[in-house]
Amino acid sequence: MSTERSVVRTDSAPGAIGPYSQAISTGDLVFCSGQIPLDPATGQVVEGSIADQTRRVLDNLSAVLTAAGTSLDRVVKTTIFLADMNDFAAVNGVYGEYFTDEPPARSTVQVARLPRDVRVEIEAIALGGGKT
Repeated sequence: MSTERSVVRTDSAPGAIGPYSQAISTGDLVFCSGQIPLDPATGQVVEGSIADQTRRVLDNLSAVLTAAGTSLDRVVKTTIFLADMNDFAAVNGVYGEYFTDEPPARSTVQVARLPRDVRVEIEAIALGGGKT
């Protein structure tokens, strides 16, 4: 396994709002930083329901994975951070639309607060390369 690492950047997802990278690719793995429901064109939080915001998060995550040469189909682990666990069912419903066949391992936790006071953030680890 390679010990080299490369930074993944794309304008198709929101840029980092702190000292971190959108993702790091190393060896056969891609480690994606958490994505929140920001519109990549405006940098603003997407308005709407938790379902709308979850779709934006997963679209952002997909864009980062594409820039890394991989895809949602190759995700092996996600972590979902929720501001309110009462949103779990709605988030889970949208999540199931994106991960339909053999979904990855997953953890879901409620947190006290998320960046920009959003309601959902999702991070992922994926296999690199392969189909996109």
